[in-house]
Amino acid sequence: MSLPLEEIKKLIISEIPDAQIEIKDLMGDNNHYSAVIKSKVFKGMTKIEQHKLIYKSLKGKMGKELHALSITTEEK
Repeated sequence: MSLPLEEIKKLIISEIPDAQIEIKDLMGDNNHYSAVIKSKVFKGMTKIEQHKLIYKSLKGKMGKELHALSITTEEK
């Protein structure tokens, strides 16, 4: 199974409404992505906390519909 790029953005925005998201499909297979996510929510959070928030927003799809996602988070 795969997860379209727009669905990933939609899931992240549902959890982090102010997120600015850039996603690249690394292999052209809707399964291997790289994402840069910027949000004010990340202020004061560790990188681990930021990444956990992103994984939470994906609602259990990581490792199932979504095979690989490289995440870079930044504060706005």
